[in-house]
Amino acid sequence: MQLSLLDWSIIACYFFLVLIIGLLVSRNVKNNTRSYFLAAQNMPWWLVGISMVATTFSTDTPNLVTDLVRKNGVSGNWTWWAFLLTGMLTVFVYAQLWRRSNVLTDIEFYELRYSGKPAAFLRGFRALYLGLIFNVLIMGAVSLAAIKFGEIVLGWPGWFTLLLSCSIILVYSTMGGLKAVIITDFIQFSLAMIGSIGAAVYILNLTEIGGVVNLISHKNVIDKISIFPNLDDPNVWVPVLLIPIAVQWWASYYPGAEPGGGGYIVQRMLSARNEKHAIGATLLFNVAHYALRPWPWILIALSSLVFFPTLSDIKAAFPLLSEDKLGHDVAYPAMLTLLPPGLLGIVSASLIAAFMSTMSTQLNLGASYLVNDFYYRFINLNASEKKLVKMGRIFSVVSIILGSGLGLLLESASQAFNLLLMIGSGTGLIYILRWFWWRINAYTEIIAMLASLVIAFILSFFIPNLEDWQKISLGAILTTSIWLIAAYFTPKEDEKTLKNFVDKINPGGPGWGKYSSSNSKDSSSLPKGILSMLLGCVITYGILIGMGNLLYGYYFSAVVLLMIILCSSFLLFKIWK
Repeated sequence: MQLSLLDWSIIACYFFLVLIIGLLVSRNVKNNTRSYFLAAQNMPWWLVGISMVATTFSTDTPNLVTDLVRKNGVSGNWTWWAFLLTGMLTVFVYAQLWRRSNVLTDIEFYELRYSGKPAAFLRGFRALYLGLIFNVLIMGAVSLAAIKFGEIVLGWPGWFTLLLSCSIILVYSTMGGLKAVIITDFIQFSLAMIGSIGAAVYILNLTEIGGVVNLISHKNVIDKISIFPNLDDPNVWVPVLLIPIAVQWWASYYPGAEPGGGGYIVQRMLSARNEKHAIGATLLFNVAHYALRPWPWILIALSSLVFFPTLSDIKAAFPLLSEDKLGHDVAYPAMLTLLPPGLLGIVSASLIAAFMSTMSTQLNLGASYLVNDFYYRFINLNASEKKLVKMGRIFSVVSIILGSGLGLLLESASQAFNLLLMIGSGTGLIYILRWFWWRINAYTEIIAMLASLVIAFILSFFIPNLEDWQKISLGAILTTSIWLIAAYFTPKEDEKTLKNFVDKINPGGPGWGKYSSSNSKDSSSLPKGILSMLLGCVITYGILIGMGNLLYGYYFSAVVLLMIILCSSFLLFKIWK
């Protein structure tokens, strides 16, 4: 297909706008690490929250949703919807704790919570592991989606799509730091939402679809629309619903939904003005991410089953698509080729924006790890602030080259998604409990990381016949068992370190009884936080499912859910106030 002059003009205007904003912001960025990596810790909650949402909306996100819907129906999304549980726990329990820590990165936390050489090793190892390996893997996954989008919609070879977009990303993210990333995220998210909603509305009104009612009754779609899996078939509901809800959300370390908070979510919370702004930002993120954003993608994914029921139909429509890039996830960019001039330009720019938002965040985050927690901590303790910012820019260039290069080698969005879940399976509970249980130490985390990697390797290459959900569950059980045993047989942390941690963070809970001072706040805030987390989940899931019922025309169910949402919101307001 060919984009019109209008489409190309819209895309060019977007590139120009992002560059101008990034350069303008960079003029006011001070040449120090807190300004460069944490936006001077002065960002308002709504801007921080929208930045979180924008980062989780990459070009691969609608591709992943499309892949899940085409394979497992709408209910297949519980694979990632289940992460709302850890998201809400972060809102009402961990956001305030992270903000009190006042660390530059979540990896610096290790030498606040633990002591001695094990803590130093853990900090350095995690800096390299997350800053390079894990970060490059994430950038590779989102680069893959950009490649597929470029080949199908823009008609560009994958390397050219990455070269152009990554060059612009490097300019504004390396010049303006996190502040430039957060402000451009706002523009990118606004454009992304306009594009996804506009595309869904147009596609639903095509003659071949004829509206939502006709879509959900179509023979290719009718067995895919259920929000919940078939509970009569354990082969369906166990991997799709039970494992994500019962195991995955607390056991796996996944970007944007880390148990106990982590990665760019922590970076954004630390950039907020205070605890209140950190909590508000994280709440906005979770509601928008899980409840407000998925349905336009889901509707387009369902519509793709009408136009491209099988992979062979996609291949026939796009014969130039690389054979190793053909998968159900490409049905989303394939559907975008049906859009008219103008709207196609907006949607194309929005998906480019989504890609750039995620990549710029990962660049800044990865550079913060490599600079603060590896270079400065272990190589050059005397480095000036100016030198550290310069090293951050160098690490950003190296990371984006490695990440985009990996994207050229990957094949599908779900492949990368499952790989990320496998690598972190079983370590999540540590990140939840280390704030509240003195027994967890640096050795525990080291052993958990090594066990997770070894077990993931064995399950992937020596027991290949297991399903992905079986690998994740088995990995979580084995890894968790190993580190729990290690917690009791390895030396406990230095008592002075534990006492200083409790005095500074004041996490509360029974796990710190002998280390809490008489001046500490009432520990009852922990039960209140957990209750608020449950109510937040009810509200967000209620909005998510209620919107689905409303779209499907199930108005009675939608009204019932609305009443539940209102009651839960009232209780949450009273409790959290």
